[in-house]
Amino acid sequence: MQTDVLQGTLDMLVLKALSLESTHGWGIAQHIQRLSRDVLQINQGSLYPALQRLERKGLVSAEWGESENNRRAKFYSLTAAGRKHLGQESQDWQRFSAAVQMVMSSA
Repeated sequence: MQTDVLQGTLDMLVLKALSLESTHGWGIAQHIQRLSRDVLQINQGSLYPALQRLERKGLVSAEWGESENNRRAKFYSLTAAGRKHLGQESQDWQRFSAAVQMVMSSA
């Protein structure tokens, strides 16, 4: 079963993907899909606005390059500010998901 990403989590997932490697947008989407075992799918209509937003905030940087299939593509990298932001977002997510799990597992 594939599902859309919860509102507010896309930026965190993109930052996490970029913490593992710099890549282009399609690569980010594929990375998230692969790590979630095909549960999460990121559509381009959500991904590219998120990347632009993260770039404006200084959390990612971008430069043009050539993709594996010799096409011009924008490659994204995590900045130092992005790495710091990801650390905080990860802590917040752990706290939030643990609280949801407590509520859902209550009798």
